[in-house]
Amino acid sequence: MRALIKRRNDKRGETAGIGDKPGRGVARLHRRPVWREAGFLAHLPPWVGTAGALGFLGATALYGMVLGGYTQAAANALTAEAGFSIQAIQLSGQRETTEFEILEELEIPNGSSLLTFDAAAARARLQRNPWVRDVSVQKFYPGTLKVSLQERVPYALWQRGKVVSIIDRDGTVISDEVKERYANLPLVVGHGAQKQAPQILAELDAVPELRSRVRALVLIAERRWNLVLENNITVRLPEEGAEDAMRYLVRLDQEKGLLSRDITAVDLRLKDRIVVKLAKDAKLNRGGNRPEVSVSRKGADT
Repeated sequence: MRALIKRRNDKRGETAGIGDKPGRGVARLHRRPVWREAGFLAHLPPWVGTAGALGFLGATALYGMVLGGYTQAAANALTAEAGFSIQAIQLSGQRETTEFEILEELEIPNGSSLLTFDAAAARARLQRNPWVRDVSVQKFYPGTLKVSLQERVPYALWQRGKVVSIIDRDGTVISDEVKERYANLPLVVGHGAQKQAPQILAELDAVPELRSRVRALVLIAERRWNLVLENNITVRLPEEGAEDAMRYLVRLDQEKGLLSRDITAVDLRLKDRIVVKLAKDAKLNRGGNRPEVSVSRKGADT
């Protein structure tokens, strides 16, 4: 009897043990992974790992290109291959600036991309050319670059000391290289002459009979001008009324042949008289052997 009761109790204990631990009999292969039950990881698609690895490799490559300075080259090569390579360069407005000088400042190697080309930097380089007053550099996609120049116009030659330069109307020095084709430009001499040249040249242009005989205009003390004629006669103009004085000189020459005489200078600075300096050993009709002859304007008119 006791043995039977013991076996029954043992059987109840085994049954109770199974009920207390229901998981002991479940196969491990059928259990769900623990990590899939944790946070946002449970919602990630399966390709995220591959994409993350590729992104990491791409970022590493980009960082290496930045450190090595290859980013611009890579972008240039990629966009050029995509159909944005520079195929044509259109130039306009150049007369004194050569095509070689323009292309050299543009700095466009073969296979350059229009997308990555720095037009602002190219414009700044072109403006360093002293002949260039202004320039525009425009992109026309997919592959045309247009460069339009406004050059400075040679206006006169400016001499100070032994240096002679080409200047524009504003007095800006263009070049110290004076070629033969600029020989007919008016020559102004002296400090400040490059700035005051437009006024005196305009007055001289109003007296064409004298303009063609002037070889140089010399600024004296930055106040008034002397004219040096082709026969080396110096004409001293007044500080004010220079145009009227030049017209008066032309009239004297037409009526009296003054500028054909043996003289070296004509002084027109005085309002009531002119002073004529004779050449060495020369004589005027009423001058005798005196080196200078002063004649009243009324007397000269008669």
